[in-house]
Amino acid sequence: MDRTEKQALVASLAKVFAEADSLVITRNGGLSVAEVSELRRRMKAAGATYKVAKNRLASRALEGTRFTAIRPLLKGPTALAWSSDPVSAAKVAVEFARSNEKLSIVGGALGARTLDEAGIRALAELPSLDSLRAKLLGLLQAPATKVAGVLQAPAGQLARVFSAYAEKDASRAEAA
Repeated sequence: MDRTEKQALVASLAKVFAEADSLVITRNGGLSVAEVSELRRRMKAAGATYKVAKNRLASRALEGTRFTAIRPLLKGPTALAWSSDPVSAAKVAVEFARSNEKLSIVGGALGARTLDEAGIRALAELPSLDSLRAKLLGLLQAPATKVAGVLQAPAGQLARVFSAYAEKDASRAEAA
């Protein structure tokens, strides 16, 4: 890699770090090409990105971003995963690490907050942004449905009362 390629990589990583909401650092000692490809495919499906970058270049790209506190985690054979959804990169990395002991979670960051391995695992347990939106929409729609049911109930009860009086009058008319 020549100097211009390194500068371009640092610039692109700096742009990514400026836009990402979360960052996960993994240690990938001994992963095969097929395993890394599978991990990248899963990350892409979840809306996240997984990239192996030289620690020195990634450290330079972190300068001036809210993720600067994670620099000490960039030691050894590391890789970075990021996403705009705060949960998706962590969720995929933790799920993959459960099935493959060659990948370990080192730590990461959520916004300006640095997370250790336990923090990333806790973050992965949270529901995704899409499922939270669906739950919120369901909560917003539920009261409207209940209000409509409450408003319709008195009319239905009134109709049953009129029907009962009509049946009562009809039975009196038949008896007479």
